[in-house]
Amino acid sequence: MNAWKLRVKGPAGAIEAVVEHPAGEPRGLALIAHPHPLHGGSLDNKVVSTLARAARRSGRIAVRPNFRGVGATEGEYDHGVGETEDMLAVADAVGAGFPGLAWSLFGFSFGAYVQHRVAAHLSAERLVMVGPAVGMYEFSPPSVRTEIVHGEVDELIPLGVVADHARLHSIPLHVVPGAGHFFHGRLLDLRARIAALLEAG
Repeated sequence: MNAWKLRVKGPAGAIEAVVEHPAGEPRGLALIAHPHPLHGGSLDNKVVSTLARAARRSGRIAVRPNFRGVGATEGEYDHGVGETEDMLAVADAVGAGFPGLAWSLFGFSFGAYVQHRVAAHLSAERLVMVGPAVGMYEFSPPSVRTEIVHGEVDELIPLGVVADHARLHSIPLHVVPGAGHFFHGRLLDLRARIAALLEAG
């Protein structure tokens, strides 16, 4: 695996990101957003790392930025608004080097909220929301092909709430049996589920 850290100029200052190349010729780009920055979320989150690994194995370049105020990323938490702008800045910077590759968007928890906002402004082939913080934030109807992966026994965002959201907006919902919000002990199951979605096209 070829990985390096990237600094991108964003609206609030420098944005730190990790970029990881897959083995062989890349067939796409994956932008991955971490959970809430005020509750310990970062690009090193285990779920985020699992999403990056699945993306790489599917032949995509995985890009994991830190939100404002996390790690070496400058600025302060901005309730998803500034975070959306920063993700778009990273996508512009990385995408410029790979003009022929399409973006896939992945977001975990609060990151899913940010990515659903990003999808309204970035041309992407799909959005995968993992443990989306439905009920905590206002999610607009999907603006791009969207799927949800959720833990069966999520203790923070109940499956029933997410299922209602999925039905309302006709979003496919994939449930990981026995998994809580952070997928403790179920990360391999999560990776397999994401890999299957990506392989299905």
